[in-house]
Order: sequence, then structure tokens, then C-alpha cells
Amino acid sequence: MRSPRGLLAASGYLAGRHAPSTSVSTTGHHSLFARTFQILAQSEPVRLQKLPAPNSGILELRLDRPEVKNAINWDLMRRLRSAIEKIQTDTTAKVVLVASSVPGAFCAGADLKERRLMKSSDVGEYARSLRSTFSSFEALPIPTIAVIEGAALGGGLELALACDLRICGEYAELGLPETGLAIIPGAGGTQRLPRIVGRSRAKELIFTGRKCGAAEAVMMGLANYCVPAGEAYQKALDIACEITQKGPLGIRMAKKAINEGTEVADMSSALAIEGECYEQLLHTQDRLEALAAFAEKRKPVYTGK
Repeated sequence: MRSPRGLLAASGYLAGRHAPSTSVSTTGHHSLFARTFQILAQSEPVRLQKLPAPNSGILELRLDRPEVKNAINWDLMRRLRSAIEKIQTDTTAKVVLVASSVPGAFCAGADLKERRLMKSSDVGEYARSLRSTFSSFEALPIPTIAVIEGAALGGGLELALACDLRICGEYAELGLPETGLAIIPGAGGTQRLPRIVGRSRAKELIFTGRKCGAAEAVMMGLANYCVPAGEAYQKALDIACEITQKGPLGIRMAKKAINEGTEVADMSSALAIEGECYEQLLHTQDRLEALAAFAEKRKPVYTGK
């Protein structure tokens, strides 16, 4: 994108230097000037940034489409996938926080205004792409934490379900209302929700499409914490900081053992997965560092090796 000066130069509106009177009217200049800054003021709908020390190792992924409460259109989905690809290649990342820059909304779900203009085949492709995007996010080897203040509905809740932990402000609303639109949750909701809260609760929430509050979400195991409004981010950050103090390889193997072990049919196979993950940690420098730090009564310094 051009700099503000470059854009203004293109419009002939640099300070103290007006375009020739034969080009456009003064009214036109002011209109272009206003549109230029309106464009510059628009933020990216998906932003990924590394937090500085003392929060090193924590990545923050923010949604920012305030005009539609972060509704997911094709553009936001593509940007989300791009952010996931960057996280996958970041060897310094230890935890990801997923948050919203829009007050009162985590994510309102699919962009229904865009949906109305799609053909049935396009809707199917959108659902497959979103399902794949959330699966890629779920498969990240590091912990992910959803910070939910306000509404997390439809695809917004499905994004949160793809996270490892969910922290809610007290006025958060969570729901999968798709049956009210004569469809079903199509980005993982019918599969991830019952795995988190159980079949019966998931069926009730999906069949009725009702919203639940933060306190009820915690009670049924859908959320990990309900905190006062506006404090969900700080709670999530505190948890993330705790995680970054642990052995990063141990955290990765713990996530792998839990995720893969709970997907197999019997305990014997699940324990075999746990054993394989444990074995991978036996010859790491971090394990030896942990033992040395314990013996020397100091804090361990992990390197992820």
C-alpha cells in the first residue's frame, strides 16, 4: 500500500501544494482526501502479531471486521488460513491467543450477506474450505486459547471449538443457530461440540439453536473460565504465560497425546499413543535441564531441544 504522503501526492493534495485548477474541483479534492484517509483507517480483518517480552512466545491472532461483528467471508477465511500457515512455520511460537478487536463480538459466524449472493455449489465450497481451515488450526502443535467477549455464534463458535481452551467474559453468548436457517453447523460444530460437552448436551444445543451464557458454558465444560466482562483477555494471557514457562516439547507432546488418544476406540491404543509421545521426550536436552534445575534449586531454562 502507498504511504499516506504517496496517496495524497497522487491526489494532488500535499500540504501547501494544490493541483492545477484545471484538474478537479476543490470539492472533488476534499472528497478524495476524505476517501484516502478512510481507506488508510481500515484495519486488516485478521492480524497476527508476536507479543513482546515478558510475553515472548505468545502469538496474538485478532479478528477485526467491526461492521459485521467479524462475520466470516471468503476474504477473512483466506487471511485466517494465511495466518495459520505463518504460525505453522514459527519455531518460536508457544501459545496462540485468538481474540477480537470488536467490542461485544468474538465472531458472528458466516457472512450471510455474502452467502445470499452465492450459488449452492459456492456455499458448499465455502463450507468445505472453512472446515479445512478450522481443522488446520486445531492441528497446530501448540496450545490455542479463544478469548470470548460477547457473541460467538455459528462459525464463530466453531472457531472457538477448534481451540484448546476457551475463556469467556461474563456476558459472552455461545451458540450454533444453523438449524434455524434450515442447515447444520458445517465447520466442525456437529463433531467438536459433542466431544467437548457430550452427545446429549450437544444435540440439545444444535437441535434448538439456543444460545448459552458464559456461566452455563463453564458448567457444561464448553468454556474453561467465566470472568468479569472485559477481563477474558487478561485471564487468557495469564494462562498463556504459565504455559510458556513449561517445557515446550512436553507441551507439544501432551497436546498430541490427548488429541490423538481420545480419538481411538480403546484404552490400550490410547495408552500406546501416550507411550510413543513419552518416548520422544526421553533424550531431549530440556528433560536433562529440568532435572539439573531441580537439583540446583533454580528455574529451568528450556530451549525446545
